[in-house]
Amino acid sequence: MVIGIDLGGTNLRAGIVSDGVLSSVISQPLYAQENVPEQIYGVIDKIINDDVTAIGIGVPGLVDPSTKVLYDVVNIPSLNEINLREVLAQRYQLPVKMENDANCFALGEFYFGSGRAHESVVGLTIGTGLGTGIILNSQLVTGKYGGAGEFGMIKYLDKNIEYYVSGRFFEQVHHVKGDILYNNALANDAAAIEIYNDFGRHLGEAIKLILYALDTECFIIGGAVKAAFPFYSESMWKTVNTFAYKRAISTLKIEASSLVNGNILGAAALHLHQ
Repeated sequence: MVIGIDLGGTNLRAGIVSDGVLSSVISQPLYAQENVPEQIYGVIDKIINDDVTAIGIGVPGLVDPSTKVLYDVVNIPSLNEINLREVLAQRYQLPVKMENDANCFALGEFYFGSGRAHESVVGLTIGTGLGTGIILNSQLVTGKYGGAGEFGMIKYLDKNIEYYVSGRFFEQVHHVKGDILYNNALANDAAAIEIYNDFGRHLGEAIKLILYALDTECFIIGGAVKAAFPFYSESMWKTVNTFAYKRAISTLKIEASSLVNGNILGAAALHLHQ
């Protein structure tokens, strides 16, 4: 039994994973300006039992692969330069592993979701921002300082990729909140559907860029926009199909995640992955 923890910018979720089955799920708001480690302890203390053998945690920042110190935790600045893994290991006397939340999402899909049939998987978490987790030849790719896969920061048009492939696109370009847009699209509103078509074109360009860099076989989309996948998948594929190397996309899979609490599963999967 492994406790998986998904530490988000606004929410804290945890559960127990045993043989791929998630139980004892707990979710609560995260108060970034208060004592964050204490909030994490509170969640763990509610579900831990004598059968738990390890803890895995996904965090919204970068994790130095060698020191395991957190940095660039934009939404929770109090965690910057803290070795949260060591703090948790000392408190609970259990093995603890920690990774960026997008990496955990990719691992969750690789072990428990649509990525199980593939050796190379890219997980795209699309919410307020864009996160990317990369698994190549069955190995998680983090880079020397934990920053591999930050494709959202690459310059694109007049901004960067994240500006056009995240919830910011709906609010800052089209001036509509994502939940309102989704409900309008469900009601077959033509303007909402065209916004999703526009989003799909930008997402397709981002996928092409990643393909040129990584030549992977499977993309899995998670985050707030996964439910709207049917509204933007056609324009996304139309753009992806302009990729120069046709063989690379002849068997390419691009799917919306079907996992519930995939980041919790992925955090627990850190203890499966060597």
